[in-house]
Parts: sequence; C-alpha cells; structure tokens
Amino acid sequence: MAHAERHWPAWLIVVGGAILLVAPLYFTFVFATHGRTEIFDNPPPLWFGDAASSNLRLLEERLPFWRNLGMSLYVASMTTVLNLLLCSLAGYAFAIYEFRLKGSLFAIVLGSMMLPAFMHMIPSFMVMDALGWIDEPRALYLPAAASALGIFLMRQYIGSAIPSDLIDAARIDGCGELRIFWSIVLPLLTPALGTLGLITFIASWNNFVAPLVVMRSAENYTLPLALRSMQAPNNTEWGALMIGSAIAMLPLLVAYVFSARRLVAGLTSGAVRG
Repeated sequence: MAHAERHWPAWLIVVGGAILLVAPLYFTFVFATHGRTEIFDNPPPLWFGDAASSNLRLLEERLPFWRNLGMSLYVASMTTVLNLLLCSLAGYAFAIYEFRLKGSLFAIVLGSMMLPAFMHMIPSFMVMDALGWIDEPRALYLPAAASALGIFLMRQYIGSAIPSDLIDAARIDGCGELRIFWSIVLPLLTPALGTLGLITFIASWNNFVAPLVVMRSAENYTLPLALRSMQAPNNTEWGALMIGSAIAMLPLLVAYVFSARRLVAGLTSGAVRG
C-alpha cells in the first residue's frame, strides 16, 4: 500500500497526459455529429449528436471528398512502397559494403535530416515545373521515394540484426548480391520494414506543404489540402470539416492499432548497435 501511495503522482501525470492526448480525437468525432451552431454552444456538446449524415452530404457538396481520399491513399501507398524498397537497398549498402566516400555520403544523409522542410519548397517546385509534373501525383511520391530517416533506420537495423557471417556463407554458396538481398536479407527485415512503413505512411498521409506547392486542381488535392480549402473567414462549415477530419483519421488509427507493437519492436531493435 505504501509503495502504491508513493507512485500515485506519477500515475496522475500519466492519466492526465493520456486525457490531453485523447481529448482532441474524441471531440473531433463528437463535433462531426453536430451542426455548426451546436459546435459553438457554451458549453460545447460532450456527446454524439444526429447531424453526421447532413454533415457528410454537405462535405460531398463542397469537395470531391472521396476522390481526395483516394488520392491520399494512392500517394501514401506509393510513397511507402518506394521508401521500403529504396531505403532497404541503401541501408543494406551502407551497412554491408565498404566503398569510397561511404562515411561522407552517410554524413550527408544524416545532415539532410536537419534541414527544415521549407528550405526545399522553391527548388522542389522549380524541378517539378521543369519536368512538367505540376498537378500530378508523381510530383508528391517520387521526391519522397527515399527518406533520410528510412535509410538511417534500415542501416542501423541491418548492422545490428543481420550477421555478416550469414552473408559470407551465401556468397560462398554462389549466391549473387541481388539474390542475397531478396532471398536472405529482406525476409529478416520485417520488423524494420513494418516500422518504416508505418512512419512513412503517416508522414505522407499528413503531408500538407508538398501538395500545397505542386497541386492546382481540387480533384487532385490530398485530404489535408482539401479540408483546408473548406475553411473561410466567415462561412466555414465546421460540422462538415469535422466529419472529413474524422474520416481522414480512421486509416491512421487502424494502422496504429495493428502496428503499434511492431513499431516499438522495430525502433528498439534498430537501436541496439550504432
């Protein structure tokens, strides 16, 4: 009993922090079922209402919402697949091979993680414009096809989890380098790939700046940009905006629920050895 009494302040802090984290999610779903006037009542509604269907109809009138949802799914999926492929290949090269300027190249990869996103907005737009990719989905997923964080994560995981003796044995048996990677190394990267996939999907799904720079037509907006376009100084339909935000959060919540344990396992196992 005395032991529990000593720890109640810590439990109180944990519970309070959990409430602060969950409250915005809860109120997003609650407000999604209320009209604009009810949302701004004093006090605001604390339980679900009956305006979800009308809010959804209004959302569909204001936006090509389901096309925007499909665009977000497509861009996030392509970004995730390309990152899993290219980052695992780059991480494997940095972890296993010895080549000239290896340390300098890896330092450049790490240094790029420290650059703020706004620094490459104008260069990215100029490159996409020169290629004729403005207002096309590939202008979103190809520049994000290999992240510095992904390369770093895969390099650390491969260096700590893949024995060099296993690769040497495969070479002695006559396996080529690509076959070693595809048949031996890649199946062992499942925890790290799951971690990187979840991180990449969430980052791409929530990305607002890149679509703002290169997308022009409402049909090609991703969800963050589409929902932001609904906001106006005097006539924002907050109920419709809330139900759009709630729907946009569902894929992330489902992905996190099914991947949370793998996310923690991949991060911790990759940090065993530098």
